[in-house]
Amino acid sequence: MTKQDFNEGLLGFLDASPTPFHATQNMAGMFANAGFIKLHEEQKWKLEKGKKYYVTRNDSSIIAFTCTQDKNYVMVGVHTDSPNLKLKPNPIIKEHGVVKFGVEPYGGVLLNPWFDRDLSLAGRVTYLDSNNMIKDALIDAKKPIAIIPSLAIHLERDANSSKSINAQTDISPILSTSDEFNFDEFLKEQLKISGIPDVKELYANELSLYDTQNASFVGLNNDFIASARLDNLLCCYVGMLSICSIDDKPMLFIASDHEEVGSESTSGAGGSFLENTLRRLYPDYEEYMQMIRSSLMISADNAHAIHPNFPSKHDSKHAPHINKGSVIKVNSNQRYASNSKTISRFMNVASSLSEPIQSFVTRSDMGCGSTIGPITASRLGIDTIDVGLPTFAMHSIRELCGSDDAHSLYKIILGFSS
Repeated sequence: MTKQDFNEGLLGFLDASPTPFHATQNMAGMFANAGFIKLHEEQKWKLEKGKKYYVTRNDSSIIAFTCTQDKNYVMVGVHTDSPNLKLKPNPIIKEHGVVKFGVEPYGGVLLNPWFDRDLSLAGRVTYLDSNNMIKDALIDAKKPIAIIPSLAIHLERDANSSKSINAQTDISPILSTSDEFNFDEFLKEQLKISGIPDVKELYANELSLYDTQNASFVGLNNDFIASARLDNLLCCYVGMLSICSIDDKPMLFIASDHEEVGSESTSGAGGSFLENTLRRLYPDYEEYMQMIRSSLMISADNAHAIHPNFPSKHDSKHAPHINKGSVIKVNSNQRYASNSKTISRFMNVASSLSEPIQSFVTRSDMGCGSTIGPITASRLGIDTIDVGLPTFAMHSIRELCGSDDAHSLYKIILGFSS
């Protein structure tokens, strides 16, 4: 696959995936089109060697795998969620001549960039249908329906020198000047647009605001890709295409929800989804342990590229650059799971393909984030490496990555299966 085709598909995937639910739905569709067979966790599995399968949990996490005679699996682990603003259960606020949404920040969201953006709403709605069956459906309003207006500088003269944001009072999106707005009717209309007209009663929802601006190339020579949710839909796309590009090699891809809030959920990396799936793939414990100890997990997430306006925020010897290759992430306190053995394996494959790689170590006087890598390594006992793709403005409503790096990581992952 050419870099241009790869990136065009990436932009489409980003635009079509405003929430983890939509991202999972899109990946499931991709796997089905590539010949993967859908499994259901609540049903008995009858796996056959030589075939490919996928399974979802909570509509927001997905695993795809090949079933082969070999046990030396290459696994790619990513996450589907991104920091955002989520609606509260009773979200409607009517005051001061407008209708507003009450929202709650999800994850380590960078709040400033959310002001003055055209926002839409998407997510999952649970309802009772006309046959008294509880069902779920995904909605996406798509058009801009809300905005969080900034306070004019005339009313806050020090806005450019110091700005604190109150997450309870300052970031409520406004959506109307008419107090006749009915949220339940709005949801029913969105469900009807999605092909579900028979809603007897609405129960609950998990809905998020998102920026309606499409992903795009930026730069004189299309050097960059700008989009919401690059962290971590960028690596979701890389892993998804990687496993779709191989046939008879032992490979597994897992995209987990809730990484941005600690992964401690049934559909997060701290849950049992991956272990449950692998135990069903290898019900004999001896064979299961042979597979675990001969396999490799590549935990793929974004990495902080050295910011040209804030270079002092980086260790100068370990500061990745945009479009200079994939990043190996290292932390002596095991915030990343990379070690000399797994790093060497990754370097060997990259070198054989002449693909560039870089290293990232956070400054010793700054805190270090973490990934699903250490969580998965601890839970399964699988050798793991943490890698990433250089990014600016991580956790902003619009992030920036290079147009070369994701395609390079895709080729490296394929190199493990060659």
